[in-house]
Amino acid sequence: MASRLVIRTRADSEELRKAANSIEQAAWSDLGYLSYTRAHYELYAELLEKYADYQLCLVDEETNYPVAVFNSVPLSYTGSDLPQEGWDWVVETAARPKGPHTVLGGLAMSIPAVHRTKGYGRRMLRAMRDLAEAKGLRGVLAAVRPSSKARHPWVGIDDYVTWTDAKGRAFDPWLRSHLSSGGKLVGPCRRSMVVEEPIAFWETWSKKEFPQSGSYLIDGALVPLDIDLEHGVGRYEEPNIWVTYAS
Repeated sequence: MASRLVIRTRADSEELRKAANSIEQAAWSDLGYLSYTRAHYELYAELLEKYADYQLCLVDEETNYPVAVFNSVPLSYTGSDLPQEGWDWVVETAARPKGPHTVLGGLAMSIPAVHRTKGYGRRMLRAMRDLAEAKGLRGVLAAVRPSSKARHPWVGIDDYVTWTDAKGRAFDPWLRSHLSSGGKLVGPCRRSMVVEEPIAFWETWSKKEFPQSGSYLIDGALVPLDIDLEHGVGRYEEPNIWVTYAS
């Protein structure tokens, strides 16, 4: 008999919170440098604790362990223009609300590699929309990481988002999943996650040396890393794509 999968939240138990944290850390371990955007480093963990009931887990009831995790926060946002700061802006806006919550801000989807071809991502996208409705929010917005762009780091994000496959669908599979789940592609957020750290930091993460200033490729990055030897820093500005869902 197949295991039954149910949606729960990190608020349900301490065991589930720990399991969800472990899954997220493992899923993003190769891109650990993204944890050093200022917003992530200073605010992210606190927000997950504060809004534990917004952190969804797809749980296998047989093992009582998550097979997929989705993180989100409620936002006070009534504007029409979404900023270039993307993911970092979602975190900072959630941490400093300026009014009642109006929309759900999507942050991350984490699925262990062994489960990534089972349709769990789209199931969690449906659960995301259900969560927004249950909380009385008018929709969802998310700075989505188009993961397959890592294979095309020299291509501009404005060009990449226009690519289609042989069937005329969005080229990027994660963007395609959002579109098939009812999402609308609004456009790029070019400075969605910004990490600026000393060159030694980047040498540690990339296991490379940077003998001169310039642009360098690092594993998993969507765009090149900019190294500035004169100032002793490397700056990575990751572009994402704004996706919205109406309630």
